[in-house]
Amino acid sequence: MKNTFLFILIFFFLSCEKSTPPPKVIAYYTGNGETINEFNLTGVDQIIYSFLHLKGNELAIDNEADSISLLGIVEQKKKYPDLKVLVSLGGWGGCKTCSDVFNTEEGREDFAKSTARIIEEYDADGIDLDWEYPAISGFPGHTYRPEDKDNFTDLVVRLRKHMKKGDILSFAAGGFDRFFDNSIDWKKVMPLIDNVNLMSYDLVSGFSKFTGHHTGLYSTNEQKRSGDYGVNYLKKIGVPAQKIVLGAAFYGRVYENVSNINNGLYQSGKFKRGIGHSNFEEQTDGFEFYWDSVAKAPYAYDKENKLFFTYDDKKSVRLKSKYVKENGLHGIMFWQLMNDKKSDGLLQVMVNEINGKQ
Repeated sequence: MKNTFLFILIFFFLSCEKSTPPPKVIAYYTGNGETINEFNLTGVDQIIYSFLHLKGNELAIDNEADSISLLGIVEQKKKYPDLKVLVSLGGWGGCKTCSDVFNTEEGREDFAKSTARIIEEYDADGIDLDWEYPAISGFPGHTYRPEDKDNFTDLVVRLRKHMKKGDILSFAAGGFDRFFDNSIDWKKVMPLIDNVNLMSYDLVSGFSKFTGHHTGLYSTNEQKRSGDYGVNYLKKIGVPAQKIVLGAAFYGRVYENVSNINNGLYQSGKFKRGIGHSNFEEQTDGFEFYWDSVAKAPYAYDKENKLFFTYDDKKSVRLKSKYVKENGLHGIMFWQLMNDKKSDGLLQVMVNEINGKQ
């Protein structure tokens, strides 16, 4: 009898372990409802259609083309029954009136109602708030005010009130201290949020006067900002690991006028352009490629033209996906699907690692 009970107990624990779902794979997507068919979305848990914007106080579909695109993306749920489709507000440069609109009770209420209506009308599954950024400066010239922090909290409360039970509510978070400390009331917001998408990319931005790893996994002596730094900062201030989503970049950043010192890493430079992963080979002629074993990040330098390149590749994406599993995070997300190859791209590496198929 004792052995039978022990066997049942072991079987129970093994069953529980096997039933634990893998971390989520979340894809931001800026394309249309036709192009989405060219990607294999097996293993993708969420597609976040980017972006919708404010029209007056309300979340709005900008035009007929966007409406058709969203409908086409939602159609993917027939092919991938476990897929969820979210809409996203804002983006970099896409939230010009957010601070003003959300500074009134009427504005927050109108937005919450209109969001719930769009989710229901389009058979979507939720919204991701990408306001860059509440209470601190973001896109040049956009209004921000200290009250944004509390207004964001109330906005989330109202969204939960009007959205259906089971609808997903998430937001994109800047990967730096100023955002962590000033933009969000984490204790009040996180109980109402399904997950926070940590933008652990653009950590060296287009405004930076020095090169570095724009999406490094770990900090180095020369660069504090990293994915791991952001995750640990959020955990330190009470954000549960199971609600944190780590970010990966399906694009790189090129800097010019970079001296041939340390292969261009941590040198003065000026942002020149971005390159999507699907175009890496054709746009990186003349570069020599390197690996930072501390940051767990690739980089490249073109000494003839004094160009520095920082990016994610298959190795770094695999390590980020592994990190997500080892640290019990909610998932991994990336910006954005249109930058990936249609086959044998970074998404496939991510999905394989998350599901233990490497």
